[in-house]
Amino acid sequence: MRIDHPYLTGASPRAFAHRGWHLDDLHDMENSLAAFRRAVAEGYQYIETDVHATADGVVVIHHDDVLDRTTDGHGAIGRLPWSAVRRALIGGREPVARLEDVLEEFPDAKFNIDVKCDAAVEPFVEVIERTGAYERVAAASFSDARLARLRRLAGPKLLTAMGPMAVASLLAHGRLPWLRLALRIRGAMAQVPVRQGLLRVVDRQFLRAAARAGVEVHTWTINDRDDMRALLDLGVHGIVTDRPDLLRGLLVERGVWVGKVA
Repeated sequence: MRIDHPYLTGASPRAFAHRGWHLDDLHDMENSLAAFRRAVAEGYQYIETDVHATADGVVVIHHDDVLDRTTDGHGAIGRLPWSAVRRALIGGREPVARLEDVLEEFPDAKFNIDVKCDAAVEPFVEVIERTGAYERVAAASFSDARLARLRRLAGPKLLTAMGPMAVASLLAHGRLPWLRLALRIRGAMAQVPVRQGLLRVVDRQFLRAAARAGVEVHTWTINDRDDMRALLDLGVHGIVTDRPDLLRGLLVERGVWVGKVA
């Protein structure tokens, strides 16, 4: 039985703009308000992004734990106060945004948020609670312990993706159904790469196991049109991409694009 949650309303496949729309003149603007504005303007309903917490507990939109790669700032976010992080300009053009700013500016968008560090867990839940954003936010993490803390703090109101252990359980259940393995599923979505090293993760067996568990399968980060087509034919429920233009075009061709077309 699928989880009933407003975040997962509507038919799949779900198209996720990975860190917003950072193409063309926005190629160096990942995880910026400008990238999110463009994604929404281009018709995207789902945006994938990431958060860290500053030294004084402000939840900010950023992928790396340091400012250096994408901004003109320097240093570890977790060791800097918000007063310093806010001065760093993404692509030399736009300040790093707080999660609260993003949720306020895009009230109709749905966000898939990777909580990147332990220090961000409590302030992240506080922001979601304060902004009343539970229906349009899903939390993800590569840490099972971090996801467990998020679930304990927020309760069932917060939709979460599966952690690595739950994905491993789902993978084993798909490959070895004859062992009658117990499914240890926590989370509503398996958000996974197609391959992990030499291991093929997403195939028909994995999708069948996910269907039995009542969870969706979202694949990341898919930037090739042929790969997108193959995964859609296979039956995945969502695709996360850095090429939202290609994914939208393919979904429009198939008559399953649910957003507007700019």
